[in-house]
Amino acid sequence: MNRVPIRLRLTATFALAMAVVLAAAGFLLYHHLAASLDRTLAQGLRARAGDVSALVQQADTGLRDARLNAGNTGFAQVLDARGRIFDQTPTLGRRPLLTPEQLRRARHAPLVVGRTRRAAESVRLLAIPVSAQGRRLVVVVGTPLEARDDALATLRTELLVGGPTALLLASLIGYLLAAAALRPVERMRARAAAISANRLSERLPIAASRDEIARLGETLNQMLGRLETALERERSFVADASHELRTPLAHLRTEVELALESPRERDELEAALRSVGHESDRLSQLAEDLLLLARLDKGTLPIRRDEIDLDELLDGVAVRFERRAGDAGRTIESDGSGGRARVDRLRIEQALGNLIDNALRHGAGTIHVSAAQDGDWLEFHVADEGPGFPADFAPHAFERFSRADQHRGSGGTGLGLAIVAAVAQAHGGSATALNARGGGSDVSIRFPNRRAYHGRADARIPEPVG
Repeated sequence: MNRVPIRLRLTATFALAMAVVLAAAGFLLYHHLAASLDRTLAQGLRARAGDVSALVQQADTGLRDARLNAGNTGFAQVLDARGRIFDQTPTLGRRPLLTPEQLRRARHAPLVVGRTRRAAESVRLLAIPVSAQGRRLVVVVGTPLEARDDALATLRTELLVGGPTALLLASLIGYLLAAAALRPVERMRARAAAISANRLSERLPIAASRDEIARLGETLNQMLGRLETALERERSFVADASHELRTPLAHLRTEVELALESPRERDELEAALRSVGHESDRLSQLAEDLLLLARLDKGTLPIRRDEIDLDELLDGVAVRFERRAGDAGRTIESDGSGGRARVDRLRIEQALGNLIDNALRHGAGTIHVSAAQDGDWLEFHVADEGPGFPADFAPHAFERFSRADQHRGSGGTGLGLAIVAAVAQAHGGSATALNARGGGSDVSIRFPNRRAYHGRADARIPEPVG
């Protein structure tokens, strides 16, 4: 059934529903007409029975009175208690209209015989008991059912012929409507089949109507826009990552080749080794970022909390970047306020390392790394004395591949702050990027530091933006 085109499935469903509706409507119409005809016949029989009873009670002229018989298609018969014919209309024969059992019942209460045979026709009878002329009599009146049966037969024929015809026409109209309604979907499908990774700028055609299909097309076009943006960022990231990998590797190879080409002075060898160490740091940081990015794409970031000393944590991160800061003529100051916290040491060091690396790349002056306890919350700050963030960059600072200057040549893949935000979210908090009032940037990480979080082995994080 799933392989049947949806327009045929819609048509079949519509046809089935219409068949049920038409059958129910025909059934109700048929029975309504039958009930209406039966009521009319019952009223006529009651009126005739009343007239015959009055005639029997008032005179002994019998039922052959012309006033009762004139222009009437019905018939009447009066029976005594033994079932003998007391009187009757001229059209009847010499046989009683009631059987002995029916006569016995009619002597005590009115009796309706819905259908019986008289001569060659079907009739309906009404029998009522009457006391007249010193006797207990039973008045029986009847009417033919031919007109009723003909009317119902005509209706039945019309329903059997007209119902399937109406169903066929309705199904055809339903098929045409389904085909017209699904035509925009087919156009979108054909265009979607033609869109490839190299043609993500194309969009699906959307009908002018504001119905569900148009809204679906708009949603799909928005999705294509997000995919196009994501693919462009991925391509930019691959290009930047390739450049970032190629540059330190080229420097490493050059320094090693120069050091091995001829005898070098001690100072030259130390300078070469410092350069090798610097490029190794860049490679190591990029590898950590790429590994963390792969984990983020899976939706979870493992968190293993340990009790740590904040001064020791910040000092360790500062020492890691001390040589790079010294080479740039800058200093790193750390202040853990003597506190302790339960955090994932590796993740926090990675986040702080990314912030210090950004401050070294794009900031100026002294880099201040601090931690402070604010009630049940723990805050880390990394601030510098540089130019700060551009005004339009702050709202997008923590998006993947986002850069303050897309054309700068100072390196970086645009992942550092996104990883910082992911680490903060994995700890149950958030990250904020601001420009300090006195100048420079101030990036903070804030998350709970309560016992309620002590037992968590990992945390769910939201999908990365972009």
